[in-house]
Parts: sequence; structure tokens; C-alpha cells
Amino acid sequence: MELSRGQALRNYIIRRSLLMIPTLFGITVVTFLICQFVPGGPIDQLKLQLAGGRAGESGATTRSDRLQLSIPDDQLKILKEYYGFDRPIHIRYGRWVAHLLKLRLGDSFRYTIPVTTIIAQRLPISIFYGIVTTLLTYIVCIPLGIVKALRHRTAIDNITSLFIFIGYAIPGYALGALLLVLFAVKRDWFPLGGFHSEYFSALSFWGKGADIIHHAVLPLICYMVGSFAVMTMLMKNSLIENMSADYVKTALAKGLTWRRAVFVHALRNSLIPIATSFGHNISLILTGSVIIESVFNIKGVGLMVYESIVSRDYPVVMGMIVIGSVLMLLGNLLSDLCVSFVDPRVRFE
Repeated sequence: MELSRGQALRNYIIRRSLLMIPTLFGITVVTFLICQFVPGGPIDQLKLQLAGGRAGESGATTRSDRLQLSIPDDQLKILKEYYGFDRPIHIRYGRWVAHLLKLRLGDSFRYTIPVTTIIAQRLPISIFYGIVTTLLTYIVCIPLGIVKALRHRTAIDNITSLFIFIGYAIPGYALGALLLVLFAVKRDWFPLGGFHSEYFSALSFWGKGADIIHHAVLPLICYMVGSFAVMTMLMKNSLIENMSADYVKTALAKGLTWRRAVFVHALRNSLIPIATSFGHNISLILTGSVIIESVFNIKGVGLMVYESIVSRDYPVVMGMIVIGSVLMLLGNLLSDLCVSFVDPRVRFE
């Protein structure tokens, strides 16, 4: 008995959701093992700090002298118990998974506060830039790609292609530094960085919104410059390919108007590549760009993950990898669902 499309879709979502469990399990195992065996953990860094301080007091300046100094065994045992390194690795992994199932990501080694608190402080900023960047990219690139396909090899196509590829050739961080010099330092039109002003709390509701937008103009340009060219050209090339397909020629031969053949039939099929990449943007919303956040001094998730990797703050790193992995798996599922809605030929069997 053939299932209806709704039942097939429900069964497909259930199967994909169940497959996420072993996939996420494998990701957590690999991530945990890497974090446990990478050198330079919190105890190693404490040893180097202590050795550096003692070397400075005694006048020793060589690297070999500093590394010879170590923490006494009794204090080292206390530190291992504090960080949980005194137990076998499988016991540590089991405890971490047990806390993860309770939505607890542990405490940060660097800040000694819950990881969820740190992420909650940075997450709204990354979500803001991620959502706004995604919306602006689709709102601008899809219509522009359609116009370029319909006006292929005309002046408007050539001029827009020139600006698109110039922007694509410039790295986002380099463009950010250039924009800061031109419009923040020389012209003083925009702030040098940050998410909002120091007097943000004293502003009115509309004043806060205007202040955030004022700070976000330059970073958003840098966020969009990379995906702008890819999305626009993907839309253009896909529409051109579909307009020259046999089914469009057949529809025109049967008396269908050119506008309906292009904007109803060809355009719908041209949106399939766009729909394929839509779900993947969910995970990109959180990751952000480390370098762009560094240039504009934006305290987002991307910069937080980079700082955590450098300082070996393993709970924060593992927590963000788990969150990013879950969003990536959900994004893949959402991409498949978007394709199914755009392409009626897709069957969930």
C-alpha cells in the first residue's frame, strides 16, 4: 500500500532523526578524545605560569630552566581531581555525556562559570549577525540573479558581475580593515567596532535599535561579501540552464506565455540549488567569522571558540562543537525538506 505524501514525510523525518543519534555519538567521541590528548591543558598552562613566575624571581630566563620547575605531587593530585583528570578516560566521557543529556555543558576552565552562561552571553550577537546576513543575502541575491539571467550579456549583467567578482576577490577581514580606515577613522561615519555604544543602556528603545544598526553596517558588508557572489551566480546560472531546457521550449511551443514559462516553471526548478544550501546556513549563523569579529571587536561565538581553543578551555570547545553538530544535522534535514517543497519529483521512500 502506497503511503500518502504526508505519511511518507513523517516517516522520513523520524528515520533521519534516529540516524542523528549515532552520528552525534561519533562526533562527541572524536571531539572528546581530541580534547583529552591535545597538549597544553589547564594543568600544563598552570605549570608554565608557575615556572615562569619562579624563574623571574630567581633570575632564570632560559626556557629549559622554566620547564624544569613543576607543581608538587600533592598539589598536582588535587588539580587533577578538580579538573576530573584523575579518572579513566571512559569514565570521564560517560560523566560528560550524562551531564550533556541534562543540558549541562560543564564549567569553563578559563572563567570558572557554566559554559551555558558564557554561550548565552555571546549567542544573541552571533544570531543577530547570522540571521540578518542570511536574510539580506537571499533578499538581494535571488532577485539580482534573476535579473542577470534575463539580461544575460547586457550592460547591467557585465557591470554587476564586475562588482560582484571584485568583492568576492577581497577577503572579508581585509575589506573590514579597509572600511574601518575609510569610514571610521578618516570620515568618522561609523564606530570602530563593538556591538553597541557604551551608553547603550541609557538610550530609548528606538535609540538602541539605531545604535545597533549603526555598529552593524560595516560588519554586515564584510559578512555578505563572500556569499553574495556565490549565491547570485548560482541563481543566475541555474535559471539560464532551466530557460534553455526542453520542457520550457515545449511549454512555449504549446502556447504558454514566456513570462509564465520562465517565472513559474523555470524559476521554480532554478530554486532547487538555493533550497539545498538553505538548511546549512543554520549552523553558519552560530559560527560567524573569527577574523571579522576580531577586526570589529565583536564578542560573538566565533571569537569565543577561537579564544577557547587557544587557552585550551575544553568544556567551551566541546560544548560549541556539540551545538554546532546538532544544528548541522538539523540543517541537512531542513535542506532536504526545502528541496522536497520546491521539487515535487522528490519522494520520501
